[in-house]
Amino acid sequence: MSELERRATAAAPARAGEYTQADIETLPGLFGRLGDDVMRLLDAKLGLLKVELKEEAASYGSATALLAVGGVIAAIGFALLNVAVAFFVTRLFFMSFTPPISYALGFLVTGGLYLIVGGAISLVMKNRLTSLSAAPEHSLEEFRKDKQWLKNEI
Repeated sequence: MSELERRATAAAPARAGEYTQADIETLPGLFGRLGDDVMRLLDAKLGLLKVELKEEAASYGSATALLAVGGVIAAIGFALLNVAVAFFVTRLFFMSFTPPISYALGFLVTGGLYLIVGGAISLVMKNRLTSLSAAPEHSLEEFRKDKQWLKNEI
C-alpha cells in the first residue's frame, strides 16, 4: 500500500508553497535550462537579424551601384540634350537680339526649365525615400513577441 501512496503523491501536483526536496534541488537546474533556452532563442533571433540585414544591404548595394551607372550615363545624355535645346531656344531669339544675347537667353531659359523640373523630381524622390523603412521589421517584431513572452513566463 505504501508503494501506491508514493506513486499517487508523486503523480499529484504539489500545491502552492508545498515543495518536496526533489523540487527544490531541480529549481536551480530549471533556471539554468531556462537561461540556456533564452540564450539559444536570442542567438536564433540575432542570426535572423543578421541574415535580414545582409539581404537588405545586398539589395541596397546593387541598386545603388546600378543607380550610379545609370546616373552617369543619364548625365552625359542630359548635358548633350541640354546644349541642343539651348541652341534651339537661341534660334527663337536670334532675330530679336544680337547673337551673344540670344545664346545667353537660350541657355538661361533652358537652364531654368531644367532646374524647375529637376527640383520637382528631387523633392518627390526625397519624400519617397523618407517613407521607406530601413529597420528590419520582421526581426523587430520577433523581438517584441519574445519580450512579451518572457514577461508572461517570468
